[in-house]
Amino acid sequence: MDTNNFAFGRLERIDLRAAWTTEASHFTPWLAQPDNLRLLDDTIGVELELEAQEKNVGPFRADILCKDTVTGSWVLIENQLERTDHMHLGQLITYAAGLQAVTIVWIAHRFTEEHRAALDWLNQITDSRFNFFGLEIELWRIGTSPIAPKFNVVCKPNDWSKTVTEGAARVESEALTESQALQLQFWTAFREYVLTQGSRIKPTKASPQHYMNMAVGRSGFYLVAIASFSDSETESYASNEIRAELAITGTHAKTYFAALEAEKEAITTELGYILIWHNPDNALACRVYVRKSVNLRDQQTWLDQHHWLLEKLEDLHRVFAPRVRVLNTPVEV
Repeated sequence: MDTNNFAFGRLERIDLRAAWTTEASHFTPWLAQPDNLRLLDDTIGVELELEAQEKNVGPFRADILCKDTVTGSWVLIENQLERTDHMHLGQLITYAAGLQAVTIVWIAHRFTEEHRAALDWLNQITDSRFNFFGLEIELWRIGTSPIAPKFNVVCKPNDWSKTVTEGAARVESEALTESQALQLQFWTAFREYVLTQGSRIKPTKASPQHYMNMAVGRSGFYLVAIASFSDSETESYASNEIRAELAITGTHAKTYFAALEAEKEAITTELGYILIWHNPDNALACRVYVRKSVNLRDQQTWLDQHHWLLEKLEDLHRVFAPRVRVLNTPVEV
């Protein structure tokens, strides 16, 4: 290709204060907007649901308070338009001390080496209930184009080392059964497969259990991939089953389920196949799913199983994500 025929622009870095004069009045409200929060989602790999701005956490006030839509745990975001300082580091540690599970995202114009090392140390000494991210924010423009924000991750949780440490501790106290070991292998391979496909689906950590929860855009709603040693169709263990589900939990699960079921015909048309709608009388949680009989012990077929699961999860995300986001929360009487 002859690049001489192309007109190239030049990247120009823009001062943060040109876009946001202050953190509290300009940057924080900008970041709390849904489209901008999704930019942060993509950077840290956690789907966020805004809870509040300038929210009290003990004696301090967090800039932005969110929830991880998969785990339901808190995500606290602290912003600085200047370089990091000790005061903000102290606040972050105070937040972590006051909460049982939290992800903390510290955003600044520039991270000092001391504060980068401090977050790395916090990630090293805490278990998986606590996660610390350090992000630098930049603004760029080409010519007269609109200014584009860019987050750079300077430190993040070391998921691999935490998983190894916790896995080793568990093996010491309780050896995995054959089935659990197979489940852990299955989900580890599934996670690796999804990450290579450039999918909108964000897999969570692999665990020795029969399911993996993923975000669908709102807390209380989850996409669930299931690999079960029992087959719900034959009601036996002679064959196994994989399922892709939308799970609905919480006080208003039945109401939300009914609202979605009212669109069952349209949803079936969009998907091109029929879902199973499960709303048990003796349980609050509801689910909508599609299933397939498989042999989980045949690892030669795992790639096909992973392909099927991801395809169906993407289908469920496509038809349900826009719907669950606009469901009205019932008014408490």
